Amino acid sequence: MECVTMPQEILLLEDDDNLNHAVSLKLKKEGFTVHSAFTVKEAFSLFRQVAPFLIICDITLPDGNGLDFCSRIRQESDVLFLFLTALDREEDIVAGYRQGADDYITKPFSLTALVSKVGALLKRFPAEQPKTIVSGNITLYPEEKRAAKNGENLVLTAREYSLLAFFMENPMKVLSRGQLLESIWDIEGNFVDENTLSVNIRRLREKIEDNPSAPAILKNIRGLGYIWERKCEKR
Repeated sequence: MECVTMPQEILLLEDDDNLNHAVSLKLKKEGFTVHSAFTVKEAFSLFRQVAPFLIICDITLPDGNGLDFCSRIRQESDVLFLFLTALDREEDIVAGYRQGADDYITKPFSLTALVSKVGALLKRFPAEQPKTIVSGNITLYPEEKRAAKNGENLVLTAREYSLLAFFMENPMKVLSRGQLLESIWDIEGNFVDENTLSVNIRRLREKIEDNPSAPAILKNIRGLGYIWERKCEKR
């Protein structure tokens, strides 16, 4: 079983409060993480913070123009870009694609149709899996399903590897025991209970921490779960 990953992140730039909320809520229900912006300035800030896989953008905005925003994004990124706008003339649609949009939806629209468009974009342009994920002296090699510490391979069971991958794909986030159980569920065809989870986390700490009795990377947040308290870089 492959390890479970957190939802892919979407940046939504829409200045209408009600529409922004409705689109965000629908996409979140479909399993995506949505970061809402209401101005171009906010969108640029969020773009650099969260590195989304998709931007959904209106064209008429209070502090700028969605077409110009798309053009500037295209100068530094190939992120998927979808316009969501009331501008429905042919020349508007053509201008959107010329600026670098991957798709264009005109208002009014169906939220279900929007979700279908997002799904279609994902199938056409699947996100590339990173060659490595680096966190300090720990390196994960997703394609090879292995990890190393200080350049030396770690001897990990399938469950330990899945836990490590799940943590390193979701650094600096508190992950509940339920989420962690799902990440190692049924790898070997067996039921996984909370005691098994605790044992696997203890064993993983023994392999990645310099001092497992006082963990500096994989920490317990009492009553909430665990956190990988070190930044990770995908390369």
